[in-house]
Amino acid sequence: MTAVFHRQVVSDLPRAVRGDGIHMFDDLGRRYVDASGGAAVSCLGHNHRGVIDAIREQLDQIAFAHSSFFTTEPLEALAADLVADAPAELTKVMFTSGGSESVEAALKLARQYFVEIGQPERCHVISRRQSYHGNTLGALAAGGNAWRRQPFEPFLANNVRHISPCYAYRGQAAGESLQAYGLRVAGELEDEILSLGAETVAAFIAEPVVGATLGAVPATDGYFRRIREICNRYGVLLILDEVMCGMGRTGYRFACDADEIVPDMIAVAKGLGAGYQPIGAVLIAGGIHDAVKAGSGALMHGHTYMGHATACAGALAVQQIVREDRLLENVQSMGVYLAQQLDRTLGQHPHVGDIRGRGLFQGIELVADRDTKAPFDHELKMHGRIKASAMEAGLMCYPMGGTIDGRHGDHILLAPPFIVDASDIDEIVALLAVAIDNAVSSARKSTAAPFQRVAM
Repeated sequence: MTAVFHRQVVSDLPRAVRGDGIHMFDDLGRRYVDASGGAAVSCLGHNHRGVIDAIREQLDQIAFAHSSFFTTEPLEALAADLVADAPAELTKVMFTSGGSESVEAALKLARQYFVEIGQPERCHVISRRQSYHGNTLGALAAGGNAWRRQPFEPFLANNVRHISPCYAYRGQAAGESLQAYGLRVAGELEDEILSLGAETVAAFIAEPVVGATLGAVPATDGYFRRIREICNRYGVLLILDEVMCGMGRTGYRFACDADEIVPDMIAVAKGLGAGYQPIGAVLIAGGIHDAVKAGSGALMHGHTYMGHATACAGALAVQQIVREDRLLENVQSMGVYLAQQLDRTLGQHPHVGDIRGRGLFQGIELVADRDTKAPFDHELKMHGRIKASAMEAGLMCYPMGGTIDGRHGDHILLAPPFIVDASDIDEIVALLAVAIDNAVSSARKSTAAPFQRVAM
């Protein structure tokens, strides 16, 4: 009997005991290919000696110094390292212990900024449906996934509005070009700002490539440039949530580089520390920092472990290794190869509706019917079947349900470590194909009738 309150209360999880590169091993000696980096976290794989040595060296000096009393060398060095590669306007960094904290901090700072500059009426945040921004109450309120929000609605702030995601597979109209579609859904932001009153809107938050809830959906070309123009027009801060898609996952250190825009804040985590220590960060435009400096002079936010010396030392080592080993180049080349292999193996699969993504961040949307795009009956829990089937085959992937509206739809997210090679990709795709077929077969046996196809 476990004393742990696990995510799935009734569960029989294997016990991880060792990691090596892209593989993990349980206490029974079974090997698993980590094709999702856990949850897009383990970008260097497991047991990287360079990171472990950096953490050990920091522990020998000082493990922790509270940020209200001291700064530390790894804290200063990591901030400088991030700013050096960030868009020039982003000159300050605030550290957190993870992605939800990063988003929470960014939202609170957006509010504080407008209070500092004498615009306290700016209190609304706009986000997108089917977004995911974290599980703390502020981040959850900003998120647009109905299933995650519903139990906690009475606790959530009511100052958030949601517009359509840029999700061409489901949203593009017949005869509409991708560019026209992207501009149309971007225009919803302006409509919502005007509906609320431009003087009341503080920020728009979005993921450049939507991760957990949609399955690696990048925006269409020009979408974010239009979003940036709208934010500029009405004085709204643009916050990009790169917790899952940033820090090299898409082949760019910052995912927004591919969209050719500069936000006012970027929230990062996951690949920042690669799982070796909990850490996140918010990169912040200098003008926001200057407003606080000229006003109250104090950040009205903080956590005990922000800027944790050991976590910063580990993350700095991760970022240096990514640079020195030219891993962003590998993400780009292996990302192309992964997309090609997925298309070659699953592109005509009767239950694969869409394959999308950027770099080593790829999603596969599953359907009951390719022609109509009808999803599987959610009662089949196809994503859960695939996860179980994949683990049985020795593959860790990241399947999720509720892709379309928080309830209907299933997808699989792949986010393998940046160190993968072509043979690793081949194994991942082969194992995934087996897992999908086994899960579909299992679902088919569980129902006497043909798959129920949900009209959407």
